[in-house]
Amino acid sequence: MTSLISHKIKVSVETFYQSDYSYPMSQHFMFAYRIIITNNSKDTVQLLRRHWFIVDALGQKREVEGEGVVGEQPVLQAGESYEYISGCDLKTDIGKMYGSYLMVNLFDGKLFQVEIPEFFMTAPLKMN
Repeated sequence: MTSLISHKIKVSVETFYQSDYSYPMSQHFMFAYRIIITNNSKDTVQLLRRHWFIVDALGQKREVEGEGVVGEQPVLQAGESYEYISGCDLKTDIGKMYGSYLMVNLFDGKLFQVEIPEFFMTAPLKMN
C-alpha cells in the first residue's frame, strides 16, 4: 500500500490486477484500486473534486477530472476515514496513476489540494 499525507489528510492506495476483465491479446488490461482517505486534522473536511493522470507504458497520458469520487462527495469528521474502490483500464500491462483531490475545510470554507500518491499498476505476468 502506498500512502501520502498532505494538509493532514492521508491518502493510501492499493492496486489489484483484474484478470477476469483483462484481455492481454487485445492489449486490454484492467486494474482496480482501493483508496482510503483519512482526516488527521482537527476540522471537518469535504472532498469536492478529483483530478487524475493515468500513464501507460507507452507514455500515453490521460487526464480525468470530475466531481467527487464514485458519485459521492464524502464529508470526513476529524479522525474519520473514507474508503472506495474504482478501476482503470490500460493498453499496456504496466502503468501508473497520480493526482489530487480538491477539498474544503467546512470550518473556515477554505479550499485546498490533497495529493494522491503516485502508484503503479502491474499485471502479474509482467513480474515473472
